[in-house]
Order: sequence, then C-alpha cells, then structure tokens
Amino acid sequence: MFQTEVVILCGGKGTRLREQTEEIPKPLVEIGGMPIVWHIMKSYAHYGFKNFVLCLGYKGEKIKDFFINFYYRAKTDFVIENGQYQSLRISNNPKSNDVYDWKIIFAETGIETNTGGRIKKIQPYIHHETFFVTYGDGLANINFIDLLNYHKKHKKIATMTCIQPYSQFGIVEIGNNNLIRKYHEKPRMKEWVNGGFFVFNKQIFSMIKNEDILEQEPMRRLEEKKQIVGYPFDKFWACMDTYKDSQKLNDLWNSSNPPWKIWNE
Repeated sequence: MFQTEVVILCGGKGTRLREQTEEIPKPLVEIGGMPIVWHIMKSYAHYGFKNFVLCLGYKGEKIKDFFINFYYRAKTDFVIENGQYQSLRISNNPKSNDVYDWKIIFAETGIETNTGGRIKKIQPYIHHETFFVTYGDGLANINFIDLLNYHKKHKKIATMTCIQPYSQFGIVEIGNNNLIRKYHEKPRMKEWVNGGFFVFNKQIFSMIKNEDILEQEPMRRLEEKKQIVGYPFDKFWACMDTYKDSQKLNDLWNSSNPPWKIWNE
C-alpha cells in the first residue's frame, strides 16, 4: 500500500444540485446507493492509495457520520471491541471490507473557505513529498500509479489532469449567406480543460494564500514559474454538477460495465 496522501475537496455547497444538496453535501450524493466520494476513494484504493484527507465544509458532519456509521449502513456483520468498530470478514456483503484498511482524516476547513485555502489548511497532514488532490464530484478511470509516475518524471511542483469534454451544445458552421455548412451534435471539444485530478509537491503550499481559489491565483503563479505540467487523459471522465449529471452516472452504474469501476468487489 502506498502512503501518498489523497486530498479530496469536500467543502463546497453544490448549489447546482440543490435538489439533493439541501440536506446533504455534494460528495454524499449517491450513485448506485453509495456516495460519489466513496466511488472516488475506491478508485484510489484500487491502486493502493488509502491514506485520505477529506477537506470538509458545508454539512461536513454528514460526511463524518457516513464513515463513522459505515458498517451499520452496509448492513453487514460487525463487532465493537474496546470501543473500536471492526467488520467481520465472514460477511457475504462485499462492501463490508470497504474502508477497513483506509486511513481517513476529516479536516474542518471552513464553510466559506475557497479551494486554495482548504488545501493550505491541511498542510499539517501532508507528510510525504508528493500528494494527490481532487474534487469530491468527479470520476475517471485514471491509473493513479501512472499519473504519479508521470508527475515524478516531469519534476514540476504540479501536474494537472487535462481532458477534452464533449460540448453541451451542438456546434454549427455557418457559410456564405448564412447557410449552415455543417452541424456537429455535441462533439468532443478540441480544447483541453482542467479534469480535476492533481498531483502536487509540498512546495505548492508556499504558492497558496489562505484566501486563494486554487484554480486562479496559484495556477497563475505556477504558470509564471513554469512549474505545472498537463497530463493529457482521453479515457472516461465525468463530473456531477447537476441533477441530470447524477442521473446519467446512475444509469451508467446500472449498466453492465460502469466505466470508472476499475475495482473488483
């Protein structure tokens, strides 16, 4: 098992998912009966990265409650001994062994704190030179060992996973006399965008101020110093910004082969 920390930003209010986030934080919105943050953590754990730091904010106590009561919620056999929960491995429920060997730090990073400030606040919990950072609402079938090795090879402070998403709209080409020459129904964009899966060296903390938005000021400082490299990724990627997104991800989960499910039960 790798000890590299995985930092997950879980503090946002998820206002575009208001139908579901009035009662729970966005990372707890379910896909196939389990929160999206669990799916993210399962993906990292599959590659041996099981040392997590969750940056809590809006309704963070709900995330604590989910994991504290995990064995109860999984409807599996468990034992409490000396005040400690432990799953009984003889259980037939495959989810019973989830989180058993995970280390999870629940860091209270503030209700209104920006993404950069949240990362700044968890600096005391980062003990390795290199660590992952991701959002609590994105899924991908990334090989995180490959991503980490790519980061180390390029020897920069930051690596950003870059993706080419599909356009939300049909793209029209207009010719002479305003005749439509070609129509593309929601094509893949040519531009690369931030895919939300980062690797940072600890030097990143010196480039973040408490009030910073990670995607703005720190990124510009990294660009100026030529200390950020892109990791082009062209396989499955999706984020859950809206209720429609959550429906689509649930449909994919109920299909025969959910593309981000790289782990075995």
